[in-house]
Amino acid sequence: MFAGLPELGISNGEDLKETLTNCTEPLKAIDQFQMENGILLPTLQSALPFLDLHGTPRLEFHQSVFDELREKLMERVVVIAEGKEEDRYRKLEELLEKSFPLVKMPSIQPVVMQVLKHLPKVPEKKLKMVMADKELYKVCAVEVKRQIWQDNQALFGDEVSPLLKQYIVEKEAALFSSDLSILHNFFSPSPKTRRQGEVVLKLTQMIGKNVKLYDMVLQFLRTLFLRTRNVHYCTLRAELLMSLHDLDISEICSVDPCHKFTWCLDACIREKFVDGKRARELQGFLDGVKKGQEQVLGDLSMILCDPFACNTLVLSIMRNLQELLSQDALPRDSPDLMLLLRMLSLGQGAWDMIDSQVFKEPRLVSTLNTVLFVTVTLLVFLCHPQDLEVVTRFLPAMMSVVVDDHTFTVEQKLPSEEKSSLSYPTTLPESFNRYLQENRVACEMGLYYVLHIAKLRNKNALQRLLPALVETYNDMAFGDIFLHLLTGHLTLLSDEFGSEEFCSVVFDGFLLTSFSSKENVHRHTLRMLLHLHHKMSPSYMETLMKTLEPPKQCSEPLKELYNQLTEKMEAQKKSPPPTDETPSLDLGLHPVTVPTTASTPTTPL
Repeated sequence: MFAGLPELGISNGEDLKETLTNCTEPLKAIDQFQMENGILLPTLQSALPFLDLHGTPRLEFHQSVFDELREKLMERVVVIAEGKEEDRYRKLEELLEKSFPLVKMPSIQPVVMQVLKHLPKVPEKKLKMVMADKELYKVCAVEVKRQIWQDNQALFGDEVSPLLKQYIVEKEAALFSSDLSILHNFFSPSPKTRRQGEVVLKLTQMIGKNVKLYDMVLQFLRTLFLRTRNVHYCTLRAELLMSLHDLDISEICSVDPCHKFTWCLDACIREKFVDGKRARELQGFLDGVKKGQEQVLGDLSMILCDPFACNTLVLSIMRNLQELLSQDALPRDSPDLMLLLRMLSLGQGAWDMIDSQVFKEPRLVSTLNTVLFVTVTLLVFLCHPQDLEVVTRFLPAMMSVVVDDHTFTVEQKLPSEEKSSLSYPTTLPESFNRYLQENRVACEMGLYYVLHIAKLRNKNALQRLLPALVETYNDMAFGDIFLHLLTGHLTLLSDEFGSEEFCSVVFDGFLLTSFSSKENVHRHTLRMLLHLHHKMSPSYMETLMKTLEPPKQCSEPLKELYNQLTEKMEAQKKSPPPTDETPSLDLGLHPVTVPTTASTPTTPL
C-alpha cells in the first residue's frame, strides 16, 4: 500500500517496525517517529493536545489535512496546465517525476493521474508503465489512453470492437422493433438525434482531436464493411464525422476530404429531400476529386451507401418523377434526376469499389447549359450501360405501370354508360421485372415504388407488384430495411387483410416464398401478424400459424415472437377485437395533381 515512499526518502511501515524492534524505549521512539514524519509545522505541535482532549484521533486529523492538500494540488495542476507560462509543462513533468513512484498508492494516485491527463506528451517510459499495468490503464484518463492507443492499434481495436458490435446490435434491434408504424420507423430519428447515441458519443470522446485515431476507426469500419457487407457501418462512418463536426473539431474535419460532402448530405437527410441546389453541390464535390486522390471516392461511396442517405436519395427520385409526370417529361430530361441516380449508383456500388480498390467516377462539366448538361450526363451513364438502361428503359417501364394504374382509376370514376370492359392489369412489363432482378439501382427504386403505393393504400397496384418481388437483385426485397418499412406501410391497409385473396398475395405470393430459408423474413412476418392478426379470418390465420411454427433449430427472438403471437391470439378469443385508428400521414412525399388527358395519369405517382 505504501510502495514508493522509500524512493522519495519518506519513512513507511517497515521503517517504523525496524525502529521499534531496535529501540530500548518504544514510547520515545514513537514520539520521535511522529515528529519526523508528521506535518512539519512547529506551531502545530502545541495544538495537537487539544485534539486529544476532544477525542479526535491523530489519524483522522492528518487524513483530513491530507485530503485538503490533495484537492488543492489537483486544482493547481489544472491552473498550471491551462496557464500561459512557457515552462508550464516542464513544471508538470517535474511533479510527475516526484509523484509517479506513488502511483500505486490509492490516496496519491488521483494526483498522478491528474498530472498525466494534462500533459500533452507523457514521457514514453511512463506510458509503457501505465500500459503494462492493467489497473493503472483502467483508471487513467482518456487523454492518456489516446497517447497509448495511437502507437498501439491492436489495443485500440480491443477498446473499439465492443462499441462497434453494440452499434450493429442496436441498429438491428431497431429494424426488428415491436413497433409497427409508417410514421415512426427506422428512418424517423433526425441525424442529430442519432448522433447522440451512446456508441457515437463514446467513439467521439475516444478520438478527441487525434487524427491518427480517427483514421484507425475509419479503417476498422472499412474492414468490417468489406467483411460483413453490413451497411450500418456506413451509417456510423457518416455519424462519427458529423459528431466531430458538431463539436467543431477542426483538426479532423479540415483534413477529412469527405467533410463538406457529408455535411451537405446530412442537411438533405434531415429534410428527407435533395433539392436541385444541394444535388449540384454534392455533384460538385464528386467532380472535385483530383487526380491521384481517387481513393476518396471509396469513402464518398461508403457515405452514400448509408441507408439514411439511400432513403433520402430514392425519396427525392420519387418526388422528381412526380414532377416529370405532371410536366409530361421524360426521366432523361431532368438533370437533377440524373445526379440523384448517379449518387444512388455510387452508393449502391460502394462495396464493389472498396473491395476491388478500383476508384472510378466519371466527371461532369458544371458550367454547361442544361441541354448539353443532360447530354453529358447520359454519356456518363454510357460508361455503365446498365445504368443508362435504368434511365432509358426501366424508368419508362415503371412509369407505364403508373399510367396503367391511373387509367384504371379514371375508368372506375366514369359513369356506367361510359365505362369500357377494361380490367385491372395483372402482369408487369417484362423489362420492369428483368431490371428488378438484374440491376441494384433499378431494384432499389422499384422497392420504394412498392412502398409508395402501399402508402397510398393502392390495393390493386400492390397485388400486381408484390409477386414480382420474389426475385430481386441480391434478394433486396427480403432485406431487413425493406421488410421493416413494408410491414409498417401494410398497416395502412389493415382492413384489406380481411380478404383471403389479399392475404394470399402478401403471404403466399411473397413473404412465405422465402421465410423457411431466411429467418429474418420469418421474424418480420410474425412482427406484422402481431399487429394485424385480428383483421384476418380465423381459418386463414390458423393455417398461417401452422406454417410459421418455428423449427427446432432457430433463434430465441423468433421463438419469443411466435409465443407472443400465440398468447395474443388466445387473449383475443377472450375479448372483443380492438378498434384501429388510422394515422394521419405527412411523409414528405407530396402528391402532384396531373392534368387529365388520354396519356396522362390523374392521380399522383
